[in-house]
Amino acid sequence: MRKLLCELEELTEIGGVKKDIACLILSGISLCLSLAGVFPGSFDFAWVAIILCGLPIIIGALAGLLTRFDVKADLLVAAAVVSALIIGERFAAGEVAFIMGIGELLEEITAERAKNGIKRLIDLTPRTARLITGGGEEVVPAEAVKAGNIIRVLPGETVPADGVIISGETCVNQAVMTGESVPEDKTVGDSVMSGTVNMFGAFDMEASRDGKDSSVRRMIDLVRSADANKAEIVTLADKWATLITVAAFIAALAVWVFTGDFIRGVTVLVVFCPCAFVLATPTAVTAAMGNAAKFGFLVKEGDALERLAAVTAAAFDKTGTLTLGTPEVRTVKSFGKYAFGDVYAFAACAEKLSEHPLGKAVVKCYGKDIPDPESFEMIPGKGVVASVGGKRVLAGSRKFLTERGIDTPDVSEEAGTLIFVAADGEAVGYISLFDRVRPGAAEMIGALANSGVEPVLITGDRFETAAAVSRELEIDKFFAECMPEDKLRCVDKAGKKVCMVGDGVNDAPALRKAYVGIAMSGAGSDIAAEAADIALINDAIDGLPRLIRLSRAMMTTVKVNLIVAMAINFAAVVLAAMGVLGPVAGALVHNGGSVAVIFNSALLLTRKN
Repeated sequence: MRKLLCELEELTEIGGVKKDIACLILSGISLCLSLAGVFPGSFDFAWVAIILCGLPIIIGALAGLLTRFDVKADLLVAAAVVSALIIGERFAAGEVAFIMGIGELLEEITAERAKNGIKRLIDLTPRTARLITGGGEEVVPAEAVKAGNIIRVLPGETVPADGVIISGETCVNQAVMTGESVPEDKTVGDSVMSGTVNMFGAFDMEASRDGKDSSVRRMIDLVRSADANKAEIVTLADKWATLITVAAFIAALAVWVFTGDFIRGVTVLVVFCPCAFVLATPTAVTAAMGNAAKFGFLVKEGDALERLAAVTAAAFDKTGTLTLGTPEVRTVKSFGKYAFGDVYAFAACAEKLSEHPLGKAVVKCYGKDIPDPESFEMIPGKGVVASVGGKRVLAGSRKFLTERGIDTPDVSEEAGTLIFVAADGEAVGYISLFDRVRPGAAEMIGALANSGVEPVLITGDRFETAAAVSRELEIDKFFAECMPEDKLRCVDKAGKKVCMVGDGVNDAPALRKAYVGIAMSGAGSDIAAEAADIALINDAIDGLPRLIRLSRAMMTTVKVNLIVAMAINFAAVVLAAMGVLGPVAGALVHNGGSVAVIFNSALLLTRKN
């Protein structure tokens, strides 16, 4: 019996949302014909609604009760439908089933989850590796790499495993794993991570982990585990279903016993049905989702707004979220021999032919006509050497200048990414590059704090850079130099009900772990967007406080809906017990409660503030 019920329940779920919409349309038309008294050949069109909407509810309620001991609102609806049929009130049975079907459809639409995030992460995983063996170079699957293997990585290729460079110099884009917008120069002895991209020079590396235990694959596991540990919020109707069901049966039985009128008892069951109660949450959520979409927020999970209303902290990634994700010159400092303008000109001219993102940023920000250098040489992973106005100019990292015997003052407390400049063998200054803060970000952080939501910064950038951005945005709490697994721990430290906002692949585990995840999908990664509950499609992050206010307004609407639904149900139960309402009239009153709930929820669609 249980097996048969489970199989029937699975059959009723085949077809999805499109099938449910078609069934509801047919059921609505059939109920209108039944109410109008159209009975061709004595056939009551209400049977269409009973079969299409009522039968799946009855099967599902029995399957839940007998196979999982699960008491939901469906059980009471099923009892009301069957009882109405027993006394011959087919319209009342069909109407109750129809209203319940609308509620379940709305729940199904709002509860659909994006399931492609894991697949996209897997697609990101490197497929092959160039293994160096005694016989030369061999291309093997990335998962076949073992710790200790020597691997060659060419320009433009993705690093297939975690390891350490043993020969060669390069520049690696690590945005996938750390979220840093600025590629990092690498040389012998530096570590590299799988999934990052080699931008310039070829290098050989020694794998420190097996390919199947790479950073990208561990991040896939993090997303899966975070998703598995994220509790789902059920509707209030289901939370209180046992109490409602027991109360309804007791009330119906009591009316039948004390009045001796079975029809009155059935009427009590019909009007006691929690259809308006069930509609209270999904209609408000659907309306709020429509409102949020107008302002660029795509809410992918039905209970995301319900959770968002309760958040106490908002954790932000830095690069691409609070900032624009592109480096810009913030300061130019001279060590005294030349004016800062000369230092800037030396660097801009030396970097004019550079392909490095930092060099391009310096040239773009200089903004003036820049003459070509008399000579130019790029040293991958270190810097450039050029002849500018008869002077031999070097621009690059501190290590680059030190290797050429040029001493540089200690500026370790300086925030941002630094390019040191030397002329004719002497350090003359440095340029600091920052990722510019998004317009409106400071006001958004202030608005969150004023609404009782604590802002927190979680970034893969170094401590000094994170501290500088935190000061600029007036964020008191921040975590720096975070890898994906570190961000998971930081989300836990930030509080139990944390909203995580990010844009990169490295943010995906934290977005999934957080109480609510919001992804910047306009400029961000598809993987981050699919790991999150809400996607910000236009990257206008200043709308976040408004979204939180909308979520709180939605919860207020839900509570008002519940009060209205319970008040109408209580009044209808009293009238039914007194014999004033029959099953059909009770069904219509019951339908009026559902309409009132839907109308109140619809007001959220036009809410602006």
